[in-house]
Order: sequence, then structure tokens, then C-alpha cells
Amino acid sequence: MLVSADYLRAIAEKALLAQKVEPANARLQADLLIEAELRGLPSHGLQRLPRLVARLRAGLADPAADGKARRTGAGAFTIDGERGLGPVVMMRAMERLAAVTPEQGIALASIRNANHIGMLAYYVEAAARRGLIGIVMTTSEALVHPYGGTEAMLGTNPIAIGIPTGAEPFILDIATSRVSMGKIHHHALTGAPIPDDWAVDADGRRTTDPEAARTGAIAPFGDAKGYGLGLAVELLVASLAGSAFAPEVGGTLDATRQANKGDIIILIDPAVGEGHPSGLAAYLNRLRASRPADPSRSVAIPGDGMRARRMRALAEGIDLPDPLHQEIRALSEG
Repeated sequence: MLVSADYLRAIAEKALLAQKVEPANARLQADLLIEAELRGLPSHGLQRLPRLVARLRAGLADPAADGKARRTGAGAFTIDGERGLGPVVMMRAMERLAAVTPEQGIALASIRNANHIGMLAYYVEAAARRGLIGIVMTTSEALVHPYGGTEAMLGTNPIAIGIPTGAEPFILDIATSRVSMGKIHHHALTGAPIPDDWAVDADGRRTTDPEAARTGAIAPFGDAKGYGLGLAVELLVASLAGSAFAPEVGGTLDATRQANKGDIIILIDPAVGEGHPSGLAAYLNRLRASRPADPSRSVAIPGDGMRARRMRALAEGIDLPDPLHQEIRALSEG
């Protein structure tokens, strides 16, 4: 069913307030979930709210914490998230970095002990709209098999980059797996089969059954290339955040374990270089105007589709499965 974004944001916020989440924190967490829905990423949207409420009830998420920072260099911080909500800890980290980036040119924070941060595009777009280049990486439970293997050994390990251009920012947000586990959960929720190249089952065989995929392993995107990039993110985050490696990670897909994955955010002030944002916008427009392979579809830039889906969903409503809608309504009523 199609439901308005404002209505869903209100009931999501109310469900969080019912768990004693600070009002500003509830608004931020709800906004991130709704933005994921608007942009066509239900895997990172409201289907995560019931689990988040369960984590709050179990004491695995702190409704008030925003992270304890320790400055380790001129532009470097390590942050203990103190079991805070992921978006709250991440946006507070961004504020800390943004305060020193004009002086240092570049700033980095590594984060541990924070809950799931959701859609990474949210953060790098916020950075780009501040006029800063943003890079965010995060890790997860072992969900992805290495290239040439069948056993889940790596996280989905997404990376996002946002760059101000003088017009709409450039936003790239990709998992290093073929898909996110959240997307497989969404297929299971809706009863839809998955493509047979997304995942293998527990025996290492390709499957179209999302339930079988949940107990198997997701393929890396681009075979060896995605495997290599995912492994690089795994090592980079663990080396800086001191977080667990994927086989020992928990807490992003369950309501029973403390979240022990890691996150990294990097902000760069373009003023340290010699480029000009207007030149970036002009180049992106040249790409859009270049000759398409399919005459009925013009060349797109990463982020274009997301913005188009957002505008359409704002006008028409968010297509939310009715069982999930009813579950969220019940949570909002206490």
C-alpha cells in the first residue's frame, strides 16, 4: 500500500519515543529510515525498525548516547559509540570532524560500539551539502563468501562517497557484496524469489530462495574485484576502529548481541586542492549528454536514480507491505 512519508516518519518517531529515545535522536533515526524508503532502499528502511526497538528494549542500544570521542591527532578521533543509535553517533562524529576540517583540510573518525548506521548515502550527502567531500565505510557480520569460496567470511562492507559539485552532489553508495543482506530479507518479507547469482545456500549451491540465502552466503560484486575491495574495507576499518572481523561480528541483524562492527568517516575540505565545483557539475552533465547504448534511456550519474525515486515517492507515497505497516503502527502505540 502507498503511505505518505510524513505519516510514516511520525509513527516511526513515535515508536522510538515510546522506548525513551531522546526526541532529537528519534527524529534523526526515523528520518534516516524514511529517506531509505523514499530512495527505493527498503532493505535499510522501516523493516529495520522492529529489530531496533527490540534492541532498545534489550538494552543493546542506548537511547541517549551520542558517542565518547578521543582526539588522537590533529584531525583524527576515535569514538566509543557507547551502544548509541548508529545515525546519532555518526552524525555527532561528522559535527566533530566538520569543526576541525577547515583548519586541518582532512579529518577522520573511527567508530566502534555503535549500532547499525543504515544507508551510507545519508551521511555523505549531508557532508557534501556542507561543502565537504565525505567518505563513509562500515562492516557487518560475515555474510559474503570470498571469491572462489562458498563460506560467509566477509561483511557486505559498503562504502559511500559524496562530492560537492556546485549543483546536486555526486553520491555513490555501494555494498561490496552483490546485494545487501537487507535486500534479501526484504525479498523474504515479500515472498519474492531472488536472482540465482545473488547468493548460495548453506551447502554452497546457487539459490533463488531468500530464506535459504539467509543461512548461506552472498556473492561479492564483480567477483574478484568486489572481493578485493570488500576485504580492503574489512582490514581498513578493523585496523583503525579496533572492531571485530566479520566472523566474530554481531548486532546488526539480531536483537541478542552487542554491535561490534566498525565505522569510518572521513571529511575533506576541497579548498585544500585547486579544483572548482562548477567544473565537476559541467563534467557530470557532459556524461549525461553522452551517447547512450539504449536510445530510450539517457546516461545517468550515480545518485540520479535515487533522487528521481525520492521525488516520485514524495508525490505518490511509499509502497510499504501491509504487515510491516501494521507492525510499526503497533510499536508506535506502545
